[in-house]
Amino acid sequence: MELISKLFSDTLWIYTSIAGALLGAAFLAWFRNTHAALWLMSLFDRALDSLIDRFGWDWLQDDPEAWRKRYPKVTKKIDELEKRIVELEKK
Repeated sequence: MELISKLFSDTLWIYTSIAGALLGAAFLAWFRNTHAALWLMSLFDRALDSLIDRFGWDWLQDDPEAWRKRYPKVTKKIDELEKRIVELEKK
């Protein structure tokens, strides 16, 4: 019983985990725009591409139409412009 009360009264792990999460988030916010981060991301992309080529893992590939879901207003405008082009070419 004494051991259980001692475990729950010691809350240092909560504070250290919160501090670690905040420091990690701050580091990632700073690091994401550095040359090293861009280099590491390109290295990671090349590694995934090699896995796709070697083992044929298609589920690792990006969806080429994913931008349509991410930017619906741009997608709508492009579709409207393409429709106008087709109509103008018919004339």
